Amino acid sequence: MTWIATAVKPATPAWMKAIRPQHVLVALFLIAYPLVASPFWTVQIGAQSLFLGVIALSLMFLAGYGGMVSLSQMTVAGVAGYMVAVFGTNSTHPLFGWPLWVAVPIAIVIAVAFAILIGIISVRTAGIYTIMITLAIGVAVFYFAQQNYAIFNGHSGFAGLPGPEGLGLNWRDPMPFYYMSLAAAALSYLAVVYLARSTFGLTLQAIRDNARRMNALGFQVNLHRVLAHGVAGLIAAVGGLLYVWMNGRVSPGTIDIGPVIDILVIAVIGGLRHPVGPFVGAILFVLMKNFAIDLISPERFNTLIGLIFLAIVLVSPDGLLGLWRLASDRLKAAGSNRQWGSNSWRNDNGK
Repeated sequence: MTWIATAVKPATPAWMKAIRPQHVLVALFLIAYPLVASPFWTVQIGAQSLFLGVIALSLMFLAGYGGMVSLSQMTVAGVAGYMVAVFGTNSTHPLFGWPLWVAVPIAIVIAVAFAILIGIISVRTAGIYTIMITLAIGVAVFYFAQQNYAIFNGHSGFAGLPGPEGLGLNWRDPMPFYYMSLAAAALSYLAVVYLARSTFGLTLQAIRDNARRMNALGFQVNLHRVLAHGVAGLIAAVGGLLYVWMNGRVSPGTIDIGPVIDILVIAVIGGLRHPVGPFVGAILFVLMKNFAIDLISPERFNTLIGLIFLAIVLVSPDGLLGLWRLASDRLKAAGSNRQWGSNSWRNDNGK
């Protein structure tokens, strides 16, 4: 008997099987975007959509996978921005003056600790009560920052915040800042996708669907929810640092009720059931914020975004991604019906 040796092909990793051609096209577009865009489009549209999407992604993680709608994610992002100003350098109210490589980790740790504290306070509630508690925390932090001059410098906040420097680059320049924002957005997105498929993420989704049953099975429901707030706080803190680095300042206006609601609008418009939703919502929001003033007065912007928000939610509770899936399903159904009708005609004619 003759044995023929055949080479066994290695199994394709699961993450590679999930990659589609459209994913590659989107990635190539995002990488090449600043090479063809002006500095305005690179920073004000591209980078701003990315880091606002990162902050909204933290809300999507809590609401979509944990069933906890938190209105304090912009507050957590603002705390990270304030802490990097307090421990780092600024031109208005210098305190510690430490280098960024020291100030940034401290700011992120404090922001995550603050997010965990919010989780400890809010996880025993649900629905509208969670929304109101997290909103109350955000409003309290806003007024505290506005009235405290010893640490937060009151109404003025901090200006002249330097951006990171390294590898011979000033990372606040348009192209480096865009790529830094893109890297932060990509890592945050991949982290959320990975966590959603991990044991922790699946447990969190099960708790979202039936917390009482998961508690009866022996799972620590509140602990998982608090940890989810910590993860979301880490993501929001990264977005908050990019936010203040772009503007070069942080003030109570950064964490006012307006920006807090903006993050909710971005997340809901894009869709709360997939991590890409917040970035889609952020792109639409940023484009409208920059160009709607050419059609209406700036004072009417909130009215316009509110009407668009209501229209999208009424038509599709899953936001723009839900509309896209609905349109795709209808196109596929129409194609199937045409193919079935063509085959039926051929069968009836004996061909």
